[in-house]
Amino acid sequence: MAKILLVEDDPRIASFVSRGLKAEGHALDIAGDGKTAMAMMRNADYPLVILDRMLPDFDGVTICRQMRSEAIPSRVLMLTARDALGDKIEGLNAGADDYLTKPFAFDELVARVEALLRRAPDIRFDPVLQVDDLVLDPTTRQVRRGTRAIDLTPKEFGLLRYLMEHSGAVLSRTQILNNNWGYGFDPGSKVVDVYIRYLRSKVDAEGNLPLIHTVRGAGYRIGR
Repeated sequence: MAKILLVEDDPRIASFVSRGLKAEGHALDIAGDGKTAMAMMRNADYPLVILDRMLPDFDGVTICRQMRSEAIPSRVLMLTARDALGDKIEGLNAGADDYLTKPFAFDELVARVEALLRRAPDIRFDPVLQVDDLVLDPTTRQVRRGTRAIDLTPKEFGLLRYLMEHSGAVLSRTQILNNNWGYGFDPGSKVVDVYIRYLRSKVDAEGNLPLIHTVRGAGYRIGR
């Protein structure tokens, strides 16, 4: 399964970016230093690498140059606290595809991530998921039930993707919360139930046989 690789040594930033992008429906791996990141890139296909410029072992520019010398085709979004024009040019000349200065607005990060993913046709993306006549394409972010297109919000998309990746399994509210909203979310919250209701109104609408089921006292399951 292809994922975004986040290379960031600051645990707070890594947690913030990871939780946010997972909520948008993306899958991520995280590396805290350049050596680990390079080893991961040599052993897996990543359509996008979000690369911090300042790392404990190697400068992000050095990592980017090494990626290009090894013909690693991943798109690179470089994050940095340096906003000087010369620093940006150095990063782009090293092979980065885009450059985002810290601190940044999360909405801007998401927009740049989506734009770079659309420009990475040479990477093997996540497989299309299918449960009965429900189809979800993680790459195009399109969802269909039979011939009917389903329009989902990013949160709904992430939740449906998680359910479909575990088709037939009963997922507890805690598991769903941790995956889609992060470990810091109140486990007593009703947000999972609310979003399951939203999904049902779209996925199981218009006379379709129900696919999303409540397992009393345990959680939720998708499938016939």
